[in-house]
Amino acid sequence: MTSDQGQAPGRMRAIGWRRCGAPEEVLELLELPRPAPGPGKVLVRIGVSAPNPHDTKARTGWRGVGHDGSLVIPHGDGAGVVAAVGEGVPGSRIGERVWVFGAPHGRGTCAEYAVLPAGRAVPLPPEVPLAQGAVLGVPCLTAHLALFSDGPVAGRTVLVQGGAGAVGLAAVLIAARAGARVLATASTEEKRAAALAAGAEAAVDYRAPDAAERLLALTGGRGVDRVVEVDFGANAAMDARLVAPHGVIAAYSSTREPKPVLDYYAFARKGVTLRFVQAMLLHGEAERAGVAAVREGVAAGWLRLPLGLAVPLERAAEAQAALEAGRPGKPVVVVAPGLA
Repeated sequence: MTSDQGQAPGRMRAIGWRRCGAPEEVLELLELPRPAPGPGKVLVRIGVSAPNPHDTKARTGWRGVGHDGSLVIPHGDGAGVVAAVGEGVPGSRIGERVWVFGAPHGRGTCAEYAVLPAGRAVPLPPEVPLAQGAVLGVPCLTAHLALFSDGPVAGRTVLVQGGAGAVGLAAVLIAARAGARVLATASTEEKRAAALAAGAEAAVDYRAPDAAERLLALTGGRGVDRVVEVDFGANAAMDARLVAPHGVIAAYSSTREPKPVLDYYAFARKGVTLRFVQAMLLHGEAERAGVAAVREGVAAGWLRLPLGLAVPLERAAEAQAALEAGRPGKPVVVVAPGLA
């Protein structure tokens, strides 16, 4: 039995919130009108939905950002089957299995149906479970953007800070496949083992007092060409020491120190490029290149991210709580078990 059987025609179940707070306190199971796709868009019947940190930060009012009380259906990532198409989209896409990313803010995939631009519903090979497809969007596209915004990485040394998180692990996989020499940091032995298994040559505990010295020694003292950075403010001093002259630091988050004070000349003396990456702002050629690379890796079978807790729609709060707690693997919400 699929999860929307028994629903009134034109209706759907969804998870939503209207005020900031803990997931178990503010997430509600609702019945809402089923959306319809406009021109250039598709309606996707969601099989699996995946939360990302921006979902939990928005819900908690991180950094004092309030909310106006309007309904938010969370999660930008997911996977499912195209149920209907809007004007300008080929009807042949109906029934296509897809992974989706970048659902409009407030009208996300934690629902039985979601509307997205047709280009953000990407064909998923039949052998790939929907749960795997659901976790591709933000992690893999962020990793790709951080790695390649400044050119190829083949033959270069790349440091992935937080190399066992979702974005970090994707960055290790993609960089190693692209011919880079990959070094990584991670906090536990289990996480370092995951980074090594994904293709890192070495993985170091970033909390160790000699972490920077060990990483520098691995480069013969030269430093690394690229840094993919999970927490820029907290790691800025370490990155400044490790990056090679004319290197690039591509940061996609700065959670612990959202307003870092920089040692300007520590970066300027090396001519370092600081790049701030937001996959949610992907557009144009960068989006097309990222999607193409992810499709290729998924089809070839090497681009897979470890899954964590899987819960039904009515227990979506547990998936968001697992993400906030840093539990291993990507948590997912199974919206339609019959599709997954």
